Amino acid sequence: METALPWLLDLEAGLLAAALLLALWLRPWRLMAGSALLSPVLGCLVLLPGLWALPSLHAMPLQLQWSGACLALLMLGWPLAVPVLTAVAILAGLLAKLPPAAVIDMAFWQGVLPATLALLLGAAIRRWIGAHLFVYTLGRAFLGTVLCNFAATLLGQWLGHELPGVGSDLSVIAHWLMAWADGFMTGMLTAIFVAFRPQWLATWSDGLYLKRP
Repeated sequence: METALPWLLDLEAGLLAAALLLALWLRPWRLMAGSALLSPVLGCLVLLPGLWALPSLHAMPLQLQWSGACLALLMLGWPLAVPVLTAVAILAGLLAKLPPAAVIDMAFWQGVLPATLALLLGAAIRRWIGAHLFVYTLGRAFLGTVLCNFAATLLGQWLGHELPGVGSDLSVIAHWLMAWADGFMTGMLTAIFVAFRPQWLATWSDGLYLKRP
């Protein structure tokens, strides 16, 4: 993405700070006590920084990044996902030697905004469709990831975050295809975790989705 306009950078920084304060106010460290979420947290902090920094480390025709924010939301829950994704952006910035403005852009558009949209969409799905296994894996993990990532990137493009050297029409197509790639990966991993590591999904409950006592 190109460098944000000053007013847009201020807006991003303000929204990011507000999300961080709210997440910390909810005391996300309580989710770590006696739980299996340490492995997902470490996985995010080890794998995502390199993926987020990759477009800045190599010359690429389309500067696209795999987000992983919706998967982090499903594994960690919103209060824990927000500080973890912010830390991912900081680590990616250190790897790619990015300026602070680029780190703020990355933390907000690649991390916090898609995760927040995924939280709201998940609540809407549970409210109007119900809690079912296939709704969780296909609705929240797969199609929800596609919609949330595409909405976040489309909003960023509309506000001035254009892909360098690429027309707006091609940018929309590229973001749409990248959202599907993110959705396939998130849906596949979520299905695997539901089957073999449900304790790695803070948003999953056997009693809720499988109707077990």
